[in-house]
Amino acid sequence: MSYYGQQQGGYPGQGQPPPVPPHPNQQYQQGYGAPPPQQGWGQPPPQHQPYGQQGYGAPPPAQGQWGQPPPPQNQQWGPPQPYGQQQGYGQPPPPQGQWGQPPPPQNQQWGAPPPGQFNAPPPGQYGAPPPSGPPTQPSLGYDLNMLHNTRLPMNAEAEGLRKAMKGMGTDEKALIRILAKLDPVQANSVREDFHRMYQRDLTADIKSETSGYFEKGLVAIVRGPLFNDVHALRDAMKGIGTKENVLNDVLVGRSNADINAIKTQYQNTFSRSLESDLRSDLSAATEQMFVMIISARRNEDSVPVIPQQIQQDVTDLQASFGNMVTKNPVQACQILTSRNDAQLRAIAHEYQSKFSKPLVDALKSTFSGHMEDALILLVARAYSRAASDAKQLEDAMAGMGTKDELLVQRIIRAHWNRDHIRQVGIEYQKLYKRDLISRLKGEIRGDYLRLMTACVE
Repeated sequence: MSYYGQQQGGYPGQGQPPPVPPHPNQQYQQGYGAPPPQQGWGQPPPQHQPYGQQGYGAPPPAQGQWGQPPPPQNQQWGPPQPYGQQQGYGQPPPPQGQWGQPPPPQNQQWGAPPPGQFNAPPPGQYGAPPPSGPPTQPSLGYDLNMLHNTRLPMNAEAEGLRKAMKGMGTDEKALIRILAKLDPVQANSVREDFHRMYQRDLTADIKSETSGYFEKGLVAIVRGPLFNDVHALRDAMKGIGTKENVLNDVLVGRSNADINAIKTQYQNTFSRSLESDLRSDLSAATEQMFVMIISARRNEDSVPVIPQQIQQDVTDLQASFGNMVTKNPVQACQILTSRNDAQLRAIAHEYQSKFSKPLVDALKSTFSGHMEDALILLVARAYSRAASDAKQLEDAMAGMGTKDELLVQRIIRAHWNRDHIRQVGIEYQKLYKRDLISRLKGEIRGDYLRLMTACVE
């Protein structure tokens, strides 16, 4: 889900297939996904591998896709494609139904409901199955099997933490020194070793020894990214009101693997369904949008950009924007939430070219509130996760008062990949002409500041 450097320009070029990216568990290099070499969206790829998804490039499609000549006359069009497969360039469109999909069976509805119909279908029935491709691997810390099978010797760190909190007083500097630089696997091992060595819960001990946003930051680190995400989601929805920004931060633009891990762990932790909680807290098209997101049916990063599909998506998007009477927000959400990042960049590029208006501006003029924020964040993350994270950090500090809860969560979520948090700092400097750490020093104080700067440095 992380994209270093804004990608611009034309469609990804033709040529040889990019090298297969390494498995994310290898040397803990996993993140939100960077483009493979020489597959940038009109720009050279960034140097750092982003946090959580594999690259958006894919081997050139077979004959009939991405500018390849159509098959000779009188030649069959090849074997039937599974439902939902992308139609190739030069192939005849289906006789009926949506682009790239067979006509719907009689009495069965495919795709989004008609305008004004906000009763969401059951999970897994938003259109045809997504095009197949090698799945994007889960982010580091979101594969529980890997976490349970990877035990690192963290006895010294567990002992240091116990010493920092035992007896009278607390050594806050030791807590920061030990915890701020852990990766997700190390954090999990420290938590388990602490329990094994002292029969104590590390999270509970930290809560009893610290307070405020310093405590919240330490607890977020000790929980690790997956467990912290599910707790953040639950906190955002329980009680009166919903913290929409937290739902956006955790769920928008995530890989299918990460979404499935979050849903499973949410159920295991709280004995309740994430979908049910979202439905009870949200309503109308915004409810449907988040149900689409957690259905984990987004195109994998390996699914290529096909110009004809992009053109059709742009046409359908513009129709969905409509006016106060004809606007179809569900259709717009279905298109945008089901496309991978490379496809979203292509859609934004094609929309700008066709209508002489940035896609983000069209979203702002069409939608409002929570849906507007979520869709704009989705597009921003598709272009550059690091730049988007930098903007979100500034949003948490701008204006009167600091949105401390968001600031803590956003820094901790970004810091799990050291390359990514460094890139966030670089993007922040470019956007706001000042250093991120100096900006933090102007907003927060004490141990809270020391922990946040240790995570950013």
